[in-house]
Amino acid sequence: MSSTTAKETKLTAPYGSWKSPITADLVSGSDKRLDGLAVDSLGRIFWIESRPTESGRTVLVRQAEKEGDTPIDITPKDFEGDTVIFSNYEDQRLYKKSISSEGSDFVPLTPDYDGPLVCYADGVFDSRFNRYLTTIVKVVPILLQQLFQLISASRNVEEPKILVEGNDFYAFPRIDHNGERVAWIEWGHPNMPWDRSELWVGYISENGDIQNRTCIAGGDPSIVESPTEPKWSPEGELFFITDRRSGFWNIYKWVESTNEVLPVYPLNAEFSRPLWYFGMNSYEFVQNHGQKNLIACSYRKKGRSYLGILDVTLRTMSLLDIPFTDLDNITSGVDCLYVEGGSAVHPLSIARVILDDQKSKAVDFSIIWASSSIDSNYRAYLSSPEVIEFPTQIPGGPTGEARGILNLSFQYWTSRGWAFVYVMAENTEIGYWDAGELIDVNDCCSCAKYLVDCGKVDGERLCITGGSAGGYTALAALAFRETFKAGTSLYGIADLKSYRGDIPKFESHYIDNLVGSENAYFERSPINFVNKFSCPIILFQGLDDTVVLPSQARKIYHALKDKGLPVALVEYEGEQHGFRKAENIKFTLEQQMMFFARLVGHVQVADDITPIKIDNLD
Repeated sequence: MSSTTAKETKLTAPYGSWKSPITADLVSGSDKRLDGLAVDSLGRIFWIESRPTESGRTVLVRQAEKEGDTPIDITPKDFEGDTVIFSNYEDQRLYKKSISSEGSDFVPLTPDYDGPLVCYADGVFDSRFNRYLTTIVKVVPILLQQLFQLISASRNVEEPKILVEGNDFYAFPRIDHNGERVAWIEWGHPNMPWDRSELWVGYISENGDIQNRTCIAGGDPSIVESPTEPKWSPEGELFFITDRRSGFWNIYKWVESTNEVLPVYPLNAEFSRPLWYFGMNSYEFVQNHGQKNLIACSYRKKGRSYLGILDVTLRTMSLLDIPFTDLDNITSGVDCLYVEGGSAVHPLSIARVILDDQKSKAVDFSIIWASSSIDSNYRAYLSSPEVIEFPTQIPGGPTGEARGILNLSFQYWTSRGWAFVYVMAENTEIGYWDAGELIDVNDCCSCAKYLVDCGKVDGERLCITGGSAGGYTALAALAFRETFKAGTSLYGIADLKSYRGDIPKFESHYIDNLVGSENAYFERSPINFVNKFSCPIILFQGLDDTVVLPSQARKIYHALKDKGLPVALVEYEGEQHGFRKAENIKFTLEQQMMFFARLVGHVQVADDITPIKIDNLD
């Protein structure tokens, strides 16, 4: 119950009231997010970052020419020589811009539909026909419809030309180096891409059409698999990742001459991730001067990431010794790799990894971008994460997981004397709510009970917080269990049936698979059991959220207010599903802590925070 300053002066203060230099301003201003990286033909690395301090603006950035200089904003992901093609958030049109020409204009490639009626994603440049191949999403209120289309990359604005259509969803259009073949992934309802999908290859005709299409993987009904991340090697071989038979996403290749699919390196580990967003890049072909066929890849096993160099011919893996323990995307540069990742002491970062001549060892590791700036003065206040295992009813099987990287949002709590546990939910996007049980809820309650029994936390001051599906878990735990004494819901789901009617096409059948029967939709919705709530709740909601509509938070707020429970609702203009603006991230963090400190911790916080009005309390 004490904290120690840098001068070793010991101060005693209640848990939750410690003074910390890790302020909400620091957290919100440093919480930059990374949305992919790529290397152009000159070996320059680019990345997309979102900046809370600029109202969540997303910026395309290029690494500085000289080490130590400030990276260059290209403003407003794919590269065509020295030209960048990007989608603009406001109007969702595609534009191109010369990187090397100072002051060059942004040239629109797609029509102006007088509003964001279509969206583009996951594109590649086709140098053979001077065009841009991309997935297009047609936006019809609530309903999303995906087509695989082609966009001309000429200066003239043209209507997109449909190349492939007919299925519900498409991703990963990838062209071979000669521009003669294109591979892509497609799937249809009721499947999610990790349930069942198909890998196709088409041959590009002289006039640019796709013909002689062949299903490479996923078409055999006797094999349940979900291929992903197709990629052509410099030699023209098609590699991809799939989970056939073993259940683990491993790297495979297609032998075109015999139409065979062969495993490259079988391992009980995951070489890819569920396709919640476009453009994942879990492996890359390594440039080398010998005759080796090498792939740089990452995989996850027992909660940890590994980076390795796979020799396709010898079928051997050389693991690279780097500080990151958690990895996302990989991009191949000139005589180096660029990797997204982090660790317990590194926030989400981009690092350059230089390999030895044999391409089997890392000889240099340097971070060129970090999502948070950690001053050395803060190091004494940082907590190291500890992996804990606890007994619960059903083992995990998530499409996402808690990641062991430095997160200042967590450190904001721990540096003030709060214990913070990030529970590995069964499914971090929707939650697993079937089989008559609220499994995510049970996991959170079991974890809390375990920590109480171990004497690590106070059972009378347990709080729960979560966003989106995690918000549902928090609300459900507060409605259907008596473990927690207060809770927070950030854009959380309160009414499953209403949510089912509002969600985009991508997830429209997913929730049916998770919830089950019509009766379960009612029985698992916290909004239908307001009488069971018995503790304070604070809710945060973006008014532009189209995933979980603001009406859900308002229903809970008014119901709890009418019941006489302490409750507060904070609504943000201009925020969507997840908060992007620094001032709102800061306010949310501070008011959560203030709410818990007043109603559960019963402590005076050290920070100068003006609390918001709490209904039925103030």
